[in-house]
Amino acid sequence: MPTDIVIYHNPDCGTSRNTLAMIRNAGIEPHVVEYLKTPPSRALLIELIERAGLTPRALLREKGTPYAELGLGDESLSDEALLDAMMTHPVLINRPLVVTPLGVRLCRPSEVVLDILLEPQRAAFAKEDGEQVVDAAGQRVR
Repeated sequence: MPTDIVIYHNPDCGTSRNTLAMIRNAGIEPHVVEYLKTPPSRALLIELIERAGLTPRALLREKGTPYAELGLGDESLSDEALLDAMMTHPVLINRPLVVTPLGVRLCRPSEVVLDILLEPQRAAFAKEDGEQVVDAAGQRVR
């Protein structure tokens, strides 16, 4: 039975690329949503945040975004205001978000994805920077 996995992905992000590669290393071809091109609806974004056990603020990305220019560091901003910003500027949505039958996670660091994959890793895996994450037996390196 194929496993239905969705990754909200940014191909320009190393963490996102590493996460996608680990999903594929488990023999799974996920549904890849390039969320900057096809952002989730507001309702779906709220659902993903809730299922991941996050808050809108916890999903905000600062680096390489208009976070500072929009004054999003203001702790008095409501969740609704933060969601409005993410809907207007999808780059503010941190990535990668991964959905599997075991849950939704913001996979930062990328190896968090291993916690929500049903299938084991099929081979050794090292991140783009050379950090070994999975050994030759398919076991997570701690």
